[in-house]
Amino acid sequence: MSAVNDTGAVLARRWTSLAPRERLMVGAMGGALVFLIVWMIAVRPAWRMLEQAPVQRALADVQLLQMAAIANEARQLRAMPQVASRQAEQVLKSATERLGAKAKLAIQGERATLSLTGATGEDLRQWLTEARGGARARPVEAALTRAGQGYNGTLVVAIGSSQ
Repeated sequence: MSAVNDTGAVLARRWTSLAPRERLMVGAMGGALVFLIVWMIAVRPAWRMLEQAPVQRALADVQLLQMAAIANEARQLRAMPQVASRQAEQVLKSATERLGAKAKLAIQGERATLSLTGATGEDLRQWLTEARGGARARPVEAALTRAGQGYNGTLVVAIGSSQ
C-alpha cells in the first residue's frame, strides 16, 4: 500500500511542478485517451451492430420466407390422400430407374432402402422430391458419405400407411 501512496505522492509533486500550459496539454491528452478507450469499448461495437442490423434483418427475412415455403409444402403434402403401397412402390421404382446404375432400390414391407453409388446432390434431390410427392414416402434414415462429385450410402424411406 505504501508503494501506491509513494507513487501517488510523486505524481502529485510532478503535477504541481508543471507549468499551467503543460498541465493543460497533459489534461487534454488524458481526456483524449479516455475518449479513445470509451470509443473502443462502448461506442464502436454498438455502431458496428447498428450498421450490420439491416443486412442481418434481410437475411432473417429470407430465411423466414424459406421456412414458410417449406411449412406450406409440408401442409400440402399432409393434406394429400395416401397412396396405395403398390402405387408407391411403382413410383419409387420409376424414380430409381432414372438414376440408372447409380442407385438400387430394395423394398421390404413399409420401408424402401435406396443404395447410392456416386449420385449427385441433384440426383438425390430429384429422387426425394418424386418419392415424397408421388409415393408419399418420408425419409426415416440416411447414411450418406461424400465421395468425389457424388454421394455413396443408403437412404431409407417409409411408405404406405405408416405415415
